[in-house]
Amino acid sequence: MHTHTLQDFQVNVRIKLAALWTAVMFCYVYGDFFSLFVPGRIKHLMEGQSGVGTTTPISLLCFSLLMTVPSLMIFLSLILKPQISRWANLLFGVFFTLIMTLILITTNDTWMIFYSYLAVVEIVLTGTIVWYAWTWPRQQT
Repeated sequence: MHTHTLQDFQVNVRIKLAALWTAVMFCYVYGDFFSLFVPGRIKHLMEGQSGVGTTTPISLLCFSLLMTVPSLMIFLSLILKPQISRWANLLFGVFFTLIMTLILITTNDTWMIFYSYLAVVEIVLTGTIVWYAWTWPRQQT
C-alpha cells in the first residue's frame, strides 16, 4: 500500500505578515459594514454622529489616515527591508492591538456583540503579527 504525504513548504515571514494584515483589514471592513445593520446606526451617522463623537471633515480624515496603515502594511510587509519591515510590524501591530483592546473594553451594547467578537479576532491577528515580527528568522551574514 502506498502512502502519500501532501507537499509542504516553509512560508516566508513576509507572506505571513501580509496575509495577517489582509485578514485584519477584512475584519475591520466587515465590522463596520455589519454595524450599519444595528438599529439606529444609520440615523446617527446621517445626523453626523460616529461611535466616537461628532463627525467632521477632520475626524473623517483621521479615520482615513488610521485605516490607511493596515492597508499599506499588506504591501510594505513584502517590500521594505527586513529590519524596517520588522520594526514597522512591531510598532503598528502593538498599536492596533491596543486600539482593538480599547474598543473591546468599551463596547458593551448587546447589538454590538458581533463587534466584540471581531475585536477579539483582530486582537489575536495583530498579536500574531507582533509575534511573527518579534521572532523574525535570522540568518548569518
